[in-house]
Amino acid sequence: MREKFGQLDLLVYSMAAPVRTDPDTGKTYRSVIKPLGAPVEIKTLDTETGEVFQTTLEPANEEQTAATVAVMGGDDWKRWIDQLADAGVLAPGFRTLNYTYIGSELTWPIYWNGTLGRAKVDLDSKAEAIRGRLGPDAARVVALKAVVTQASSAIPVVPLYGTVLFKVMKQLGLHEGCIEQIDRLFRTRLGKDVALDDAQRIRVDDWELSPEVQTEVSRRWPLLTTETLGELADLGEYKSQFLRLFGFGIDGVDYTQDVDPRVVPD
Repeated sequence: MREKFGQLDLLVYSMAAPVRTDPDTGKTYRSVIKPLGAPVEIKTLDTETGEVFQTTLEPANEEQTAATVAVMGGDDWKRWIDQLADAGVLAPGFRTLNYTYIGSELTWPIYWNGTLGRAKVDLDSKAEAIRGRLGPDAARVVALKAVVTQASSAIPVVPLYGTVLFKVMKQLGLHEGCIEQIDRLFRTRLGKDVALDDAQRIRVDDWELSPEVQTEVSRRWPLLTTETLGELADLGEYKSQFLRLFGFGIDGVDYTQDVDPRVVPD
């Protein structure tokens, strides 16, 4: 890092992985996406077929919960920052951001109130630890809106919630994709005197969680069935964004043409 870049002004740490090996112990942990305490019955969506159905998720045990924190918490983030600081490659005024998602009450049974939520609490504590070493503004967790990612698509209920959310936010003129909301983050949330929540996070999920959006999403939620999905939600937008993650569904690309997978440098 020192040889290629000199010093770093900003580091964004945004990782989604199901497995992590602790570099000190060599132990490998696997995360689980489960509720805590009791089984949860929740509505979800098969994005391939468009079928809306109920599913029951069994709760995680203590070992699974601890493993999820080990994988998806903030340990590796803090390790990176500590090692970069020890190496003297952090510029004066250095800042680091870690992207997270909190969600709404509709997703909390499997998200914030589950194993993922425990990992996110750990993320907040690691941000506080980094600030304790580097300064009061050095590290922030940034709460973002729901977007289509490979990670989010694997979480029960989240794809169904996203299809409804996208349609409502489009109708209200508030829809943002990944790029648009990060643009808003950098333009409006990283200056001085930025409002923080009680956990000292920066919030860019304010449009998603606004009363007008959540009231309408909550109104539609109990009405969602396989038959009403087309009217109440936007599965087409969800599928389009998912395909584009992997380079498909791009206008002007002929996907029937053979492609040489070898990239030859100029």
